[in-house]
Amino acid sequence: MYKTVIDPRVSETDGVGHINNTTIPVWFEAGRNEIFKLFTPDSSFENWRMIILNMNVDYVSQIYFGTHVTVHTWVKKIGNSSLQLYEEIRQNDQLCAKGTVTYVNYNVKEKKSELIPNHIRSVLEKHLAEDV
Repeated sequence: MYKTVIDPRVSETDGVGHINNTTIPVWFEAGRNEIFKLFTPDSSFENWRMIILNMNVDYVSQIYFGTHVTVHTWVKKIGNSSLQLYEEIRQNDQLCAKGTVTYVNYNVKEKKSELIPNHIRSVLEKHLAEDV
């Protein structure tokens, strides 16, 4: 599992007093940075490999400004050229949001998906989730 701590910002708080629902997908993406680095070590968009295919978010409980949140990211499935992640956001050890996202290893220059290399696959396998 990958773990990322985020401090909510005032600007992410909406008029109802909780973190706006549009912020959650951005926080989930922040939890994927280590996975992005596996596929694009130099983090350049010229060499970017991870193309999102699908994302689902379930909002479970409200999140508030003033207390950090933790994004937990697991690998749920590894295919030939794609992978699915399972993610959770927790505040005060309470589940607040959960979701899945699917990415494909994509060669932008060639305009085609490519197999996930074995050296990346072996790292991803260390973060496989059980029963999610």
